Amino acid sequence: MSEEEEEQKKKKKKKRQQTVLETEKVESELLPQLVEALDALEKEKKYLDIQVCPRCKSPLVKRVGSMLGDMSAHMGFTPPKYECRECGWQERTVLKATNKPTTPKDVVMMAEAKDADIERQRKEKKR
Repeated sequence: MSEEEEEQKKKKKKKRQQTVLETEKVESELLPQLVEALDALEKEKKYLDIQVCPRCKSPLVKRVGSMLGDMSAHMGFTPPKYECRECGWQERTVLKATNKPTTPKDVVMMAEAKDADIERQRKEKKR
C-alpha cells in the first residue's frame, strides 16, 4: 500500500470513531430530574442508590427476567442482566447514581480504580 492509501484509511477510521462518539453522547431527558430528586432527598437525610443506564443516563433501568432470556442469572451462575427502557441498552453491568456521602474508604477505592485504568491505558499504548 502506498502512503496516500494508508492516510486515507486512517482518516476514514478517525471519522468513523468521531461519529460513534457523537452518537453515544445522547443523554436522557430524565437526568436533570433525577439529580434534583437526589438532592432533595439528601436535604431530608435520605440516602439511596438508583440504577442508571450507562449509555443515556436514564433511570428507567430494569432487570431482565428469567423468562426473557436471563435464566443463568436467575439460577445465580452469572450477574443479572439489565435493560434500559429508554434506549434499549442491555448488559450485565449497571451504573448507580447515589446521594450517599463519600467516605475516606470510597475515595481510596476510586483512586485505586483510576490508577488501574491509567495503567491499563499505558499498556495498551505500548502494544
